[in-house]
Amino acid sequence: MKKAIIILALATALGACSQTEKGAAVGGLGGAAVGAAVANDPVEGAVVGGAVGAVAGALIGHATESGQCRYRDRYGRTYIARCPQGY
Repeated sequence: MKKAIIILALATALGACSQTEKGAAVGGLGGAAVGAAVANDPVEGAVVGGAVGAVAGALIGHATESGQCRYRDRYGRTYIARCPQGY
């Protein structure tokens, strides 16, 4: 039951994130789980797997965004607008 509540809380928190942020989070968690399972040292495997998974997930998430970037103004409000040229 505890696992279900934690997963629900994490899924709810990811609802407000961009595709890049969601990809990084999911990739990092997946990479850490796989790294811990297959490495000789589970802690080192989780750290390396999490880092590699986060980078890969962020790249995949960024590739799925449609030319729109998220910006935050000085008051902390988030808005979406066209990305700068060459971004």
